[in-house]
Amino acid sequence: MTIINLSQEPHQIPTLAKWHQAEWIDLNPGQTLEHRIERMQAYLGNKLIPSTFIYKHESQLAGSAAIIENDMDTRPELTPWLASVYVAPEFRRQGIGAKLVKHVMLQAKTAGVVKLYLFTPDQADFYAKLGWTAIAEEYYRDHRVTIMSVSLNDPKV
Repeated sequence: MTIINLSQEPHQIPTLAKWHQAEWIDLNPGQTLEHRIERMQAYLGNKLIPSTFIYKHESQLAGSAAIIENDMDTRPELTPWLASVYVAPEFRRQGIGAKLVKHVMLQAKTAGVVKLYLFTPDQADFYAKLGWTAIAEEYYRDHRVTIMSVSLNDPKV
């Protein structure tokens, strides 16, 4: 079991893009799979923001989590964001999502990021268990979402 930067295995982009497209198409209306694949090329640079981390179980891709500049066009003042937290169905309920989130949080904290944000339509309880706090609930692209933040200076994080 390993967490690595997607830049180490860029051939995983098509699989990740398919997973993300299927999971979040409703939150990204009009975005094609090809556009998502193209956009993910930006995650292959040597900067932390944007980057994607992937979880591998043996040699099999199991999940992802990213850190990006902004994830909600209606909230440009909030930055940076945890995004694209996804675990393949056959690997769920094994703690992989939590490991990915904690990894991104640690990478951000090490880079001097003080606060991270995320939004979720249905996983607020999961993130709350990892130290995140709800800061707003609103509608985004016709979905009710919870916007959350975490202070990376908090000793509990």
